[in-house]
Amino acid sequence: MKNDSKGPAVRPVEQLNLYADTVAGDFQPYLETYLLDDGREHGLVAVLPGGAYMCRADHEGRPVAERYNALGFHAVVIQYRTAPNRFPSPQLDAMRAIQLVRERAARWRVKSDKIALLGFSAGGHLAASVGTIGQELQLSDSERFSPLPNALILCYPVISGGEYGHRGSFLNLFGDEVSAEIVDYYSLEKRVTPATPPAFLWHTASDESVPVANSLLFSKALGDADVPFELHVFPRGPHGIGLADAFPEAAVWPDLSAVWLAGRGF
Repeated sequence: MKNDSKGPAVRPVEQLNLYADTVAGDFQPYLETYLLDDGREHGLVAVLPGGAYMCRADHEGRPVAERYNALGFHAVVIQYRTAPNRFPSPQLDAMRAIQLVRERAARWRVKSDKIALLGFSAGGHLAASVGTIGQELQLSDSERFSPLPNALILCYPVISGGEYGHRGSFLNLFGDEVSAEIVDYYSLEKRVTPATPPAFLWHTASDESVPVANSLLFSKALGDADVPFELHVFPRGPHGIGLADAFPEAAVWPDLSAVWLAGRGF
């Protein structure tokens, strides 16, 4: 099956379980593939929908992957575990998905060193946590293929658990007893190092659910660590607007991110 003649040729969407063995609980994490079919190598964008670590928003999944296909990138959507699963289950799922992409990079014609992890809202916290503390986490599978991304795209991300934090995301990720120590450690603006991948961030100034301060704090930490980043703050738009098609000022973000990725060799 191909896209219509106006868009790039794309392989049929497939689902791939992240683990060979079943994991505890009813939900088995998986990824969905959105792979270009033009016989050339491309960078890949791995999409993490948001949902406060409670669910995964549909409008931040497939439509986003298809937009990146149209922009010339392979894409996958990572359907990761959410509450009642706790940390580090979502992080391990995201990292395992990156491993699987690298294992299949030659077959899928993916540039194995050009994998960007994109997350919305709590999915942004998930992407940023993999980019900052992922090296501290252990996967049970072989480490032959790195589970860490080469770039981050953070869309109105939950970053901090402090004054500007989104408490619901932290409660769903860590449980009802969230200590001050946990809040401090997993406020990711405090976990940035020079090894953190380059990042593209965007937010709206009018976001009342996850204040723009989250992106500002992370951007400052990136700058302090000499990590390349690009930040766009758009004046209008509520939280959770996804591709932002109803908000023309913000709707340019996918194109801006595509230029940024191309500049990094994707």
